[in-house]
Amino acid sequence: KMNSSMSEEPDALSVVNQLRDLAADPLNRRAIVQDQGCLPGLILFLDHPNPPVVHSALLALRYLAECRANREKMKSELGMMLSLQNVIQKTTTPGETKLLASEVYDILQSSNMSDMDNVNEMNYRRRKAQFFLGSTNKRAKTVVLHIDGLDDSSRRNLCEEALLKIKGVISFTFQMAVQRCVVRIRSDLKAEALATAIASTKVMKAQQVVKSESGEEMLVPFQDTPVEVEQNTDLPEYLPEDESPTKEQDKAVSRVGSHPEGAASWLSTAANFLSRSFYW
Repeated sequence: KMNSSMSEEPDALSVVNQLRDLAADPLNRRAIVQDQGCLPGLILFLDHPNPPVVHSALLALRYLAECRANREKMKSELGMMLSLQNVIQKTTTPGETKLLASEVYDILQSSNMSDMDNVNEMNYRRRKAQFFLGSTNKRAKTVVLHIDGLDDSSRRNLCEEALLKIKGVISFTFQMAVQRCVVRIRSDLKAEALATAIASTKVMKAQQVVKSESGEEMLVPFQDTPVEVEQNTDLPEYLPEDESPTKEQDKAVSRVGSHPEGAASWLSTAANFLSRSFYW
């Protein structure tokens, strides 16, 4: 039994990473949530014993929740809110994963409320999540980056890979049209570490977007001295270097975006895998 579960491990991770990469493209988000198998599968992944699988599933859900039209269905999906709470409350969940889970929970929980209820509810949830996180995990903060060179999906994949390697990064959202990336990080992580990671791609460079006192946005360059970046050593790499899908998958993902039937065929493959894995 042990051997068979070991051999399934890479499958679970590669499937959830595929779903995460597909969900990163806004054109696929409605199709993924409408699909019969993918949302239930992602919820089951939240209970997976392998921490990178859980984190990757949460990133996929975070992308899917960006599409407002998806939120009600996601919230009412069997086991969704309960599984998110379990991730937040489980003592063995890494800090970044807890914060990401509470972020997804907040977005879904507030999907059908008025703005005022929204603010109160989110503050309450945040305090509750903070309680579960304990005093060792400081609050998260948001850093907005303007990234020179972020102009296609292969560059976005490179950027994503660089950010995923940093200990303390919780989630990120790309705004490709304006070459921006909004990154949620643990408050004890320096924003300069993000710039160092992005500079390591050799094809992109980051500046921080900040607001002046008058409310105008300004771009502030980071110091050129590289910062020591603490690697995510407790989590295995998301994909081995020789299997990195950046080049090949860039074509697949952009093709999927422009032809929904491509996404549909991939989703049915994913759904088959999920049903084999979980419903035997």
